[in-house]
Amino acid sequence: MFESKRPHDECGLFGIYNHPEAARLTYFGLYALQHRGQESAGIAVFKDGHIDAHKSMGLVSDVFTPQHLNKLHGDTAIGHVRYSTTGSSILANAQPFTIMHSKKYYSLAHNGNLVNAHILKSGLEEAGSIFQTTMDSEVFLHLFVKNIKLGLEKALIETTTKLKGAYSFIMLTSRGEVVGIKDPNGFRPLCLGKVNGGSYVLASETCALDLVEAEFVRELDPGEIVIINDDGIKSINPHKPRKRSFCIFEYIYFARPDSTFHGKNVYLTRKDHGRQLARESHVDADLVMPFPDSGMYAAIGYSEESGIPFEMGMIRNHYVGRTFIQPSQSMRDFAVRIKLNPVKELLKGKDIIIIEDSIIRGTTAKTRVKTLRELGVNKVHMRVSGPAHRFPCHYGIDFSTKGELIAARKSVEELRTFLGLDTLAYLSIDGLLSSTNVPDPENNFCKACFDGCYPVSFDESLTKDCLE
Repeated sequence: MFESKRPHDECGLFGIYNHPEAARLTYFGLYALQHRGQESAGIAVFKDGHIDAHKSMGLVSDVFTPQHLNKLHGDTAIGHVRYSTTGSSILANAQPFTIMHSKKYYSLAHNGNLVNAHILKSGLEEAGSIFQTTMDSEVFLHLFVKNIKLGLEKALIETTTKLKGAYSFIMLTSRGEVVGIKDPNGFRPLCLGKVNGGSYVLASETCALDLVEAEFVRELDPGEIVIINDDGIKSINPHKPRKRSFCIFEYIYFARPDSTFHGKNVYLTRKDHGRQLARESHVDADLVMPFPDSGMYAAIGYSEESGIPFEMGMIRNHYVGRTFIQPSQSMRDFAVRIKLNPVKELLKGKDIIIIEDSIIRGTTAKTRVKTLRELGVNKVHMRVSGPAHRFPCHYGIDFSTKGELIAARKSVEELRTFLGLDTLAYLSIDGLLSSTNVPDPENNFCKACFDGCYPVSFDESLTKDCLE
């Protein structure tokens, strides 16, 4: 298997209340959110006081067949696609994760990273809790069932006050309630929608609402808990206001371009990033191009602002699976070349500008630039539509150590030499914030991976496998 060197988000969530095709709509919702996690997928449904589930490793299309969906009876469901940032990528850690307590079932889907999960888990184990997984998501459920004697609402409040870090949860109870929870800083997205006929939907991104033809209602507020049941929707926010810290990398890379956050469409925002990049770091060239699919929309914006033609100089093979027959050692760089192939006649002898949305480890970009040089490209300039990643993320992106980040070890000039470029420039932090076009951006976004200013403190020993 050839693993992508691109950064990964950790999960996508979907839930629907009171719909006769709940499992099927959840399946489609997860399809729309597949970009948020490709390791495993699962759906849990409520029926007559019981929760049934099916989950497995792989993509949504691999995990679910019509036969699986036909067996998931019920009018309320939640679903999950996973990329692991805490806990191994194994079936035991696939979600939704379901437990039974006092003959009642609770199923949970989680997007985020609890930075105090290892501390909470240690205390729970000392008190007698036995864990089935190595996920931080299970820590939430153990805390929750210890508080359930207080009633659902108070148990949720008491439990969330113990958590630190980034989390969006969707929970399904054996009474058929669907609960949406967002952390007080609002790191991870979660929105509410409505389907004709009184069905409510929760999803990580609005693109999932579009696919199931749900009307967007609103995004959940930071710290908000939404309980959906036969009485309608109840919203509570028990937490003291904190600095909003929505992950700005959702706009740069993670989210699907047809999604919307804070009323701003991701596609148009990425074009604006490209326009600002052209204003900050113009260079003369024959064409502007992305490495598909990263940097695609920023490249369009850069081209429009600079007046330099946009071209698709690299063609992506969309039929490459996650696994394929390993090539011989002599076929160097095969993992990169099988996915992207340059248009030789277009590029040879040209001065080109490559637009990327990020450079994390640098290995893939170096190989691709080398390929272009061997092809006979004259000059290769690279522009990055976000600032340099110099600090690790502990809130749910898979670069959790500084050593993984090439920009933390090399200056821009050193990185330019390493990648084999003629010039290299990043979008400034100020340029990123201004071109994202959200009011008061300094107090709305987490940008810790760029500036090292972490909104929530964490243990320096925190690692992906800290719960193993």
